[in-house]
Amino acid sequence: MSAQSETVRRTSVVDIARLYADGVRIATVTAYDYPTAQLVDEAGIPLILVGDSLGQVMLGYDTTVRVSMEEMLHHTKAVVRGSNRALIVADMPFLSYATPEDALENSGRFLRDAGAQAVKIEGGIRSARTIETLVRAGIPVMGHIGLTPQAINTLGRVRVQGRSREQARVLLADALAVQEAGAFAIVLELLPGQLAEAVTERLRIPTIGIGAGAGCSGQIQVVTDLLGLGTWTPRHARKYADLHGVILEALRGYRADTEAGTFPGNAETVLMDQTVLDEVLGRGAQDRAGETPAAGIPLDRDL
Repeated sequence: MSAQSETVRRTSVVDIARLYADGVRIATVTAYDYPTAQLVDEAGIPLILVGDSLGQVMLGYDTTVRVSMEEMLHHTKAVVRGSNRALIVADMPFLSYATPEDALENSGRFLRDAGAQAVKIEGGIRSARTIETLVRAGIPVMGHIGLTPQAINTLGRVRVQGRSREQARVLLADALAVQEAGAFAIVLELLPGQLAEAVTERLRIPTIGIGAGAGCSGQIQVVTDLLGLGTWTPRHARKYADLHGVILEALRGYRADTEAGTFPGNAETVLMDQTVLDEVLGRGAQDRAGETPAAGIPLDRDL
């Protein structure tokens, strides 16, 4: 069987568990649209999160709290269409899992209608019953503890979690509760590196860190931070490109060429047969006397 005829299979939660068992650190990236998902998939990233961070980086909201189920479904569908291999995890938006019954209905929409393979839910002990309900129904769940952005109105501001003795103990209990509820992985956001490493050592499921140091089983980054699309980069992110500068330069160049009349040029222009145009306009050869032909522009009779 040729390579082209082989069926491409999506990564599953079983594959993620196998990577974890083999000691392979799991690279995870957010994606929110079709072209970005294509690139992330082509790069071999095994896990894509359609994060509710899209509210801020794609929709211009001030917090993730404002993101709706319909918006999350819309973007998840696009990411699924743009990828073939990665495991797609959809973020459950604010209030979509307030009760286990709500969570079951809405997570089912992500899998059935949008094509995701798993969902992510914020919260530790408080979300354990909901996670267990979904897992029993056959819906893979990724947990999320530490800084939970949907609780920003309670937390007050973005800050590292778990620095005090009490907070650290709560977070360890949260992580164990998420594991025992049946989650296949857990995101650790903005935890001190030592605490995240200690949590990772005590769990049997992979930890995916963001701002939690290198001791986690894998890492997740917001794709716009990674690519340098914004004007500010969080401390925990590493900018692997400066697409903000590249795109801005390209747009300024386009504007300048348009204003100068140098775009479109010969290479971007298609001509028709001049005699056909003359017939349409009712012109004869004498009417064209003195006209300068457009040299170097090929005729394209297919357009």
